[in-house]
Amino acid sequence: MLSKNTVKFIKSLQQKKFRRQENAFFVEGAKNVTELLNSDYEITHLLFTETFKSEQWSLIKRCGAEKYEVSPNQLGAIGTFQTNEAAIAVAKIKENAVFRLNPDELALALDDVRDPGNLGTIIRVADWYGIKKLILSEQCADLYNPKVLNSSMGSFTRVALFYTDLGPYLRTVKAPVYGAFLDGDNIYRSQLSKNGIILMGNESKGISRELIPYITHKITIPQIGLAESLNVAIATAVICDNFRRSTWEI
Repeated sequence: MLSKNTVKFIKSLQQKKFRRQENAFFVEGAKNVTELLNSDYEITHLLFTETFKSEQWSLIKRCGAEKYEVSPNQLGAIGTFQTNEAAIAVAKIKENAVFRLNPDELALALDDVRDPGNLGTIIRVADWYGIKKLILSEQCADLYNPKVLNSSMGSFTRVALFYTDLGPYLRTVKAPVYGAFLDGDNIYRSQLSKNGIILMGNESKGISRELIPYITHKITIPQIGLAESLNVAIATAVICDNFRRSTWEI
């Protein structure tokens, strides 16, 4: 039976301080929970409805977490969704482990991207374009914020993230570093490489001045209409698409 303490514990994970304290996070909904069950995350609690059980019993059965069959109303009261007829799962937060790029690898770096929805969408974009690594400044939104996880639609299980001081990290990079600027070179006319780092800046301020010395190529998406700017997640998708199209081998 689901205890009040377990409910209180899961609800507390909506706040960053308790996620850090407990070294845990939760995801909700059929898509995110299914992706989590298929990943290498250590799952500690699994709450599921009769409907989710009938659809995903093989995944539920092999999961070693504490398991509770609950009603949709109970899930709705615990998580952030207004309605949830599927599941909630709690898992351990992964270590913030440093990684280096392979010589032929394309990665994304984010400088102070604060909006959780933007970060989640960028993770999803990275997954779509086969980008496996994201390097984030320490001021970026928290990966395990429920809004980030929900926006990622499960892609967070396939994309590795590393939070760090971007300046020292970029200083060690041997590959090209492409920075997105309003006054950069037209990306449609630029020679883009298969490898390197695409650096995207803050939603309103752009890329920090102290990171400019590490950028080898300034690029921009040329403005054709009258919109003042592009959302950072949309801009990331456009830039990633151009990189992949320019280096695509048929």
